[in-house]
Amino acid sequence: MLEKENLGSLAGLKEIVARLRAPDGCPWDRKQTHASLRPYLIEECYEVLQALEDGAPQELCGELGDLLLQIMLHAQIACEDGQFEIEDVVRAISNKLIHRHPHVFGGDRVKDAAEVELNWEALKQEERQEGESLLSGVPRQMPALAYSQSMQRRVAGVGFDWVKVAEIIDKVAEEVAEIQQAPDQQKMAEEFGDLLFTLANVARRLDIDLETALRSANQRFYQRFSYMEEVCRKRDVSLGSLSFDEQNALWEEAKQSCFDE
Repeated sequence: MLEKENLGSLAGLKEIVARLRAPDGCPWDRKQTHASLRPYLIEECYEVLQALEDGAPQELCGELGDLLLQIMLHAQIACEDGQFEIEDVVRAISNKLIHRHPHVFGGDRVKDAAEVELNWEALKQEERQEGESLLSGVPRQMPALAYSQSMQRRVAGVGFDWVKVAEIIDKVAEEVAEIQQAPDQQKMAEEFGDLLFTLANVARRLDIDLETALRSANQRFYQRFSYMEEVCRKRDVSLGSLSFDEQNALWEEAKQSCFDE
């Protein structure tokens, strides 16, 4: 039995996960593989994001624990296959942090966070294989909007960026015009993609996380539309029977009500 004082240690958690994966452990945990755990890893990441957005410290603590469990399970599976252990994971990230922070762990000096970012990209470039693209380290499995912003941050780190935000906003107007002028559906879809990519660039320059901003907009829409449905139930009318102008008036009422809340 694991000692109670070890429950707060990485070693203790490692022992628990190993026990779960043991021949006489948990049948569900024993049958998991890297592939079967992928959906849970993604789900736990999103639950951590939700806890951050909710501003709930205790919820965040629990969700970070669930995410850590996924990391420990992957490390345990790798250990069983003779590939690496959780200590190797910790050692790798520790070495990486020290290498990429010479202004903290070495004798380098920096004037601000912007210079830290420039140095960070230069150090990452040193770590890449010869001929490897700057963009190769951006996971293609990321949501498309986040992937756009991540790529744009990478190339901006080597100076491939607009000088002024206003120039990018002008580009937004240009992309909208190109959508309107598209000769067919395929070209329209391409131009629409260019518009989203440009909007991601604007958000990056304004220090806005596009995924977070869009999730927030989705939530606002959900709240306002739910308000409209509730009002219609109380007034004993069908939302679908209202004219567009009536629906729009109710939408404005919902915006004001949800804002007041």
